[in-house]
Amino acid sequence: MDILNQNSMAWDKKVEDGVTYTMPVSKEIIEKSKNGEVEIYLTTTKRVPRHWFPESLHGLKVLCLASGGGQQGPVLAAAGADVTVVDLSEKQLEQDRKVAKRDGLKLTTIQGSMLDLHFLADETFDMIVHPVSNVFVDVILPVWQEAYRVLKNNGVLIAGITNPLLYIFDEEEEDKGNLVVRHKIPYSDLEVLSDEKLAEYRATKRALEFGHTLEDQIQGQIDAGFVITGFYEDDFGGRRMLDNYIKTFIATRAVKIKEF
Repeated sequence: MDILNQNSMAWDKKVEDGVTYTMPVSKEIIEKSKNGEVEIYLTTTKRVPRHWFPESLHGLKVLCLASGGGQQGPVLAAAGADVTVVDLSEKQLEQDRKVAKRDGLKLTTIQGSMLDLHFLADETFDMIVHPVSNVFVDVILPVWQEAYRVLKNNGVLIAGITNPLLYIFDEEEEDKGNLVVRHKIPYSDLEVLSDEKLAEYRATKRALEFGHTLEDQIQGQIDAGFVITGFYEDDFGGRRMLDNYIKTFIATRAVKIKEF
């Protein structure tokens, strides 16, 4: 199965279905951002700390990577940043354009994959904002490598990632109130799901997911040339049984360092 094509269609469908992560921010949040109160999320419930950004965002060149949906991009543009949004889903990008038109914002949208940013020049951006999204690609080391390439020296990457522990449990059993260990990490829908189930995913335009190791998530950034300077955890806000036991999301702040 073509992973990128499948997940592009899946996120288009999520927009059509009005899924939470495709819903644009309100005019009120945009107005707050125009007044200096920057409110974005990389994970589910915790706001990104304000000190992860420079005091002023005016003129800051920001890449919102795999970050369509009318959320992070418009907020940062309202704060004065020069924003480019890259996303696999055209309908997710439409959400950004709608907010920009509604609130008089300027931003650039590009349909493309986080795995290959060939359409962006080296050392272009001051900051990359990358919310939880790399569970929708089967490899993530190229994501960190491309992020490093397009960032300026001392540029900042803030990223939301999924704790792979989420994927070891049988989701259907969890919905019944049972935590049953079923899968190994790294996890891949393509390896676990039957041919019949994959055919169902294709027909219903459901997203394929992948659970990456913490080594690839954290050491992968370091190997690409980043230094981790910030970290926090988050969960589903009580919507999953696992929230009673462990945080299932992580956010990192990393800086591109050319030489130590």
